[in-house]
Amino acid sequence: MKKAPSTIAAVVATVVLATALLVSVPAPTATAGSVAAELRPIVFVHGFAGSASQFEAQAMRFASNGYPVDYIAAHEYDTTLGSETADDIWARLDVLIAEMKADTGADQIDLLGHSMGTGLMQGYLNSDPARAADVAHYVNFDGATAAASPGGVPTLAVWGAGDTSREITGATNVYFSNQTHTQVVTSPETFETIYEFFNDEAPQTLNVVGQRAGDVTIQGRAQLFLTNAGVQNATLDIYEVDGATGTRVDSTPEATYEMTGDGSWGPFDADPSTYYEFVLSRDTGQQHIYLQPFARTNHLVRLLSSEPDAGVDALWDKGDNHSNLVIIRNKEWWGDQPGGNDVVEINGTNIVNAATAPQSKRAIGMFVYDDGADGVSETSTPIPVFFALPFLTAVDLHLAATSPPQDTISVAVTPRLGAGVETINVPNWASSTDRVSIQFRDFHVIEAPPDDPSGDGEGGAQPATAAAAPSAQTTNPAFTG
Repeated sequence: MKKAPSTIAAVVATVVLATALLVSVPAPTATAGSVAAELRPIVFVHGFAGSASQFEAQAMRFASNGYPVDYIAAHEYDTTLGSETADDIWARLDVLIAEMKADTGADQIDLLGHSMGTGLMQGYLNSDPARAADVAHYVNFDGATAAASPGGVPTLAVWGAGDTSREITGATNVYFSNQTHTQVVTSPETFETIYEFFNDEAPQTLNVVGQRAGDVTIQGRAQLFLTNAGVQNATLDIYEVDGATGTRVDSTPEATYEMTGDGSWGPFDADPSTYYEFVLSRDTGQQHIYLQPFARTNHLVRLLSSEPDAGVDALWDKGDNHSNLVIIRNKEWWGDQPGGNDVVEINGTNIVNAATAPQSKRAIGMFVYDDGADGVSETSTPIPVFFALPFLTAVDLHLAATSPPQDTISVAVTPRLGAGVETINVPNWASSTDRVSIQFRDFHVIEAPPDDPSGDGEGGAQPATAAAAPSAQTTNPAFTG
């Protein structure tokens, strides 16, 4: 069953409206060994269709270099701008910054914006000198250009692949020509650049340093894609699962949370060697979310969802005999770069190729389902309804399902510049009642060194290295501390 053009048009119209509103936004020191009181808190603001999840890796890298976890926050908003205006977003940011300053004792914060978030943050800093005075440094990720540093705040502009004439005049402009739009936010090379900008020295490590069992806590939100509103009228259960099959180790959940407010859940004590299933249960069915084991404490975990049969969930076919998957990674999937592609094999079939995931598509989310519910697979070309949307692609692959599940779907990723195959196995849930989301890391983990059993980066972090680190081109003033 093909989807009506009116549904596609509604989603595309949302994208156009958000972009138009973005364009109209008006323009006008610490070390890794410092005590917490000498560090500035950090606030990240995402872009269109984004969330706090784009900053998970960097938050854990900051923590691996000695930052307290509660010094790092994300400011989320409705990226369709349908439920709030820029002024509303700014007012809530005022409250968050005031809270971060009060909780940490810091005089200022460090602020970062990505894509659509850069227009919002430039407008914020230009809107009021008092707002700019609260910000020690501003980082502008691959977004809006400007004729001057916003609000006069020392600015670092980080640009991914694209036009190298883009700049913020008077800022430090750094170009990573071989990193795409989301990768340039999450990469270790970018982390090194922003850490030095904030602290006037290099980080001790560019890695996410793993923590020992007993030291890892996770928490976050279950929220709706695009609007970031909290999931309502649902129950969240967390189960330990067998990594080889995705089946539950015990029928009793490890934890249960009622989704009645902003979708917040946790803290949950996670074992860093264990796979978990997060289940959002609604009257209309369940969504099963599978992630790789949690290497270290992470308070920015995001469980992305849609209202059943609404938004993107209205765009794909469902049925009793086939499974539907969403596969997410905050680093674009590449299929047209010889020698530098990702491989995503589902039960042995690779779905990433030059047509389904060209670098220029900048896809971080892949929808996999039986298009037309006809039992026929066609993985050489993308499904147009999803490929027309920003940051998304889709592939027609029939995955046989049973109810209850009786088989395993294996998703094996060989990431470019990776450290080998990464696999998440899930049961073959029937898509008529159960949705499956699979979230892969955009980073690699190293174990905590022997003299640092907590993996907190204090005195035990590894040297600041990253495999096959790309070079960056820097223009304009030197870093300002």
